Amino acid sequence: MSKFGLHSDKPVIPFENHLQVLEDEGKTLLLHLRDFVINLGNNVIEEVRPHRITYAKSLTFRTFLDVQPNKDSLTISLRQNRTDPIISHKVKNLGDVENVKPKIIEAYEKI
Repeated sequence: MSKFGLHSDKPVIPFENHLQVLEDEGKTLLLHLRDFVINLGNNVIEEVRPHRITYAKSLTFRTFLDVQPNKDSLTISLRQNRTDPIISHKVKNLGDVENVKPKIIEAYEKI
């Protein structure tokens, strides 16, 4: 297995690095969100970056979701297409994540 990213020569950053900066509730939220997003479809691609995790649809890297872990929350940024503005949500608990799930599904379907 390569130590470099799918489309670059940059080193792969382990997903677990982001868990280290989160408090317990944040870890639970991030893992729950990750499982939900990956199960949206077999064309979802996760790319772990130094300060965030992006999710794209297909190898064309049409990014629809950007997750930035903070100490006590996650900042979720959604993109439905290249021309609409990015919409951000701050989630601090499972209820917040549940409220944003329909918006994530919509972004995934529209991108």
